[in-house]
Formats: sequence, structure tokens, C-alpha cells
Amino acid sequence: MFVLKPILDTMIAFYELPRTPERFNRYLELLRGNTKDDLVLPVGGFNPMAKEHIMEKLQELKTLQIEKIMTEITIQLNSHYHPKAAIEVVFNLADDLHGGWTNRFSTDYSSKFKLNALVQRNFCTPFFWTSEIPSERLIRERTREYLLRTLFWKTHSKPQTLNDFFNQEQFVMLHASKKLNHPDMDQVDSFLKTYGESDEETVIFNFFYGDEASESLGYPCYGIKTSWFED
Repeated sequence: MFVLKPILDTMIAFYELPRTPERFNRYLELLRGNTKDDLVLPVGGFNPMAKEHIMEKLQELKTLQIEKIMTEITIQLNSHYHPKAAIEVVFNLADDLHGGWTNRFSTDYSSKFKLNALVQRNFCTPFFWTSEIPSERLIRERTREYLLRTLFWKTHSKPQTLNDFFNQEQFVMLHASKKLNHPDMDQVDSFLKTYGESDEETVIFNFFYGDEASESLGYPCYGIKTSWFED
């Protein structure tokens, strides 16, 4: 079952610390606990040296009662789906406004498709962004989608190819009662026929995020013009 692990007050207290090496060391302690290099608290999406704007966003999320809403979503999912293990749900607030810690495209990709280390440790990490205007609806939809991705990994073979990850997103949209849309479905079908069995990260990335995002990271472009994940 999915179980929310509250971290909001912990992260607010963390960002009250001065932006010094001591803050970064505290961040490593949060991540690793008493272990040498394992992950005990999945807050890797947070920028440990973020400026004051991240505290403002955390306070907005607190006003919206983000963890109360997320708990409601976990209860709803648990009533319909039954993961065998207890999966801790920990929200992450990624800083895509200031500094070089977070690249929006690559971080978003990792949060949705590079889940093996998290799933193996029974973690699920819905991502939010400092550039977003948070709302109750956003929190509900985002949480549900990330929980469904984790559920897909728990109930299917580990995704490896583009076809696998496309099936993952179809699963998410189906069970989130949303429609998987793209402005050029003929191009999508052609791309899947050509590259569907590819496990190359740059191919998978391009399919979901498009040429502009691929070019910004120095990846090859394959002619996909639009991201599936545009807000």
C-alpha cells in the first residue's frame, strides 16, 4: 500500500539553515541517514543550496495542505490497487527557477522514467516545481500520476524500451481518467514503428520531450516537435 511520509516541516526547517557547507552536509544526512551511501529519504529532487524562493513555495504548499491532499490520494489508490509492499510517498520540490542544480527536462525525465532505484527501495516521489503556481487540483493530479507510475513498475516487468515506457504512460493516463494526446498522432505511430524496441535513452527522451528539449541537452533530434508533458 502507498503511505505518505511527511517531510514538509523537515524541509522548511532545512531551508531555514544558512546557505553554507553545513547545510549541504545536513542534506546528505537527510538523504543517507546513518548509512554510508544508501538512500533512506528520497529528497534528491530538492536543491540543497536553493535561495529564499523555495521557502516561499514550501509555505504556499503548506497553506494548501499538500500532504493532507496527498494522503487522500494514497487512500483512494489503495482502495482500488493493492501493492504488496508498503511504498513511502515523498513529494519533491525541484528548483527550476534559479541556479544550475536542476535542468527541467532531464530532471522531469528521471522523475518519470528512471525509477529503478526508488522502486527497489519502495519509494514514490511526486515532483513539483518552483516555477509552478500550486493548486489543490495540481497536487491531486500530479500525485495520482506518480503513484500510478510506481504501481506500473510494481505490477509489470521493468520498462526498458520505448514501447515499454509508452505503455507506462498509457497506463497512467487510463487510470488517471485522462486521455493521452499528441498533436501529430501519425508521427507518433511512425516513430514507434521505427524506434519502439529501442532502449536508447536519447531516443526515449526525444519521443516524450521533443527536439527542442533534446537539442538543449546535446542529444540527437529525431523530428518530434512537441513534448507530451507541456503544461
